[in-house]
Amino acid sequence: MQHPIVILPGIGGSGDNHWQSLWERRWKNENANIVRFAPPDWNQPKLEDWLLALDQAITDIGKSPVLVSHSLSCLLVAHWAHRRGQLAAQLVRAAFLVAVPDPEGPAFPPQAQTFKAVPRNPLPFPALVVCSTNDPYGTVDYAKSCAQSWQADCLAAGALGHINGASNIGDWPQGQALFASFCAALA
Repeated sequence: MQHPIVILPGIGGSGDNHWQSLWERRWKNENANIVRFAPPDWNQPKLEDWLLALDQAITDIGKSPVLVSHSLSCLLVAHWAHRRGQLAAQLVRAAFLVAVPDPEGPAFPPQAQTFKAVPRNPLPFPALVVCSTNDPYGTVDYAKSCAQSWQADCLAAGALGHINGASNIGDWPQGQALFASFCAALA
């Protein structure tokens, strides 16, 4: 892996069968520079705690990483970039944002309310939003709206549910190809 990576799971963390966990294990076996951010509580997320955990993960990685975010952590990245302003462009190389949830949608977890006021200003680094056409947590239209506001590219990857362990996509080869292409364009 050419760029250092920070893995950012969503609420509940990404279980053993989630593509993020599978990618992380493979990349560690390849001696990649990779860190999984570690908020104090995966199940009762508090934005301030998660922001601090993201800061710590970026510090731990040592140089500008690519953020690999799923679900709630996509909103975390938007909040973090908004708070850090232009400094964010120096701290992060890019963001791969998968399955952006809609905080106003009926499936949004009530325990994640502190994430609801999602910043809509442009991200100061390259980003790709990847969405599913049948995600119960966020529509394609919502993902496209976020991508447009964040000045990110957006790709609908098909009917993959929430693009998580329950989607039965294993290590998500399609996502690996998208991520490799995204990172190659950063060089």
